[in-house]
Amino acid sequence: MNSQTIFLHRRTFKTVTLTVLLALSGSQIAWADVAPRVKFATSEGDFVVEVYPDKAPKTVENFLQYVKDKHYDGTIFHRVINNFMVQGGGFDAKYAEKPSRPPVRHEGQEALAKGGDKNTIGTLAMARTSDPHSATAQFFINVKDNDFLNPTLIPPGDPVPRFEYQGQIYENTPRSKLLNAPQLFGYTVFGKVVSGMDVVNKIKSVPTGAGGPFTSDVPKTPVLIKSVTLIK
Repeated sequence: MNSQTIFLHRRTFKTVTLTVLLALSGSQIAWADVAPRVKFATSEGDFVVEVYPDKAPKTVENFLQYVKDKHYDGTIFHRVINNFMVQGGGFDAKYAEKPSRPPVRHEGQEALAKGGDKNTIGTLAMARTSDPHSATAQFFINVKDNDFLNPTLIPPGDPVPRFEYQGQIYENTPRSKLLNAPQLFGYTVFGKVVSGMDVVNKIKSVPTGAGGPFTSDVPKTPVLIKSVTLIK
């Protein structure tokens, strides 16, 4: 079972709103000036997220295509860790993994460089494996400020004259070496909960244990995503 997860290795680790004019034709999504909003109807209640195509365009397009395709309807939050995050979007109520499209290119560093959010409380980010470019459908919502999940911005220059990471200073480092360092990618934040955070807090607090193919962190009573709908 190949569940995408947040790869928890500590070493490998304002938003101007845009109006959206959605022209959904096939897989084409055209954007104008207001950030799209998506409603999650769950067994614990409803919440709404706003996504930011100006910060992470490919990630948002990928997510909204899954919404349009009803991929998330009937899935569960299969990984819930209080004081960390809640993750879903990949498994149905019987723990069967849903088919997904090819992975989307990681946009975390670019999004942060454009003024995007970090992995703070209420932000929406893509889950992935240890490969930065492996995100498909699964997402997570931060329920605390998770600084260690943030992408690391790389200063200009080639070689980069000075680069500091985890208290160490590196001088005259080839840019390609930094661009390809998996520990610098972090996790792509592409949206934020704008209403119903109390529901997310209910989800983060449910009792968990083993379930399906997972040995821990699974809600003992399934938290079902009934539907995910584009509302704006």
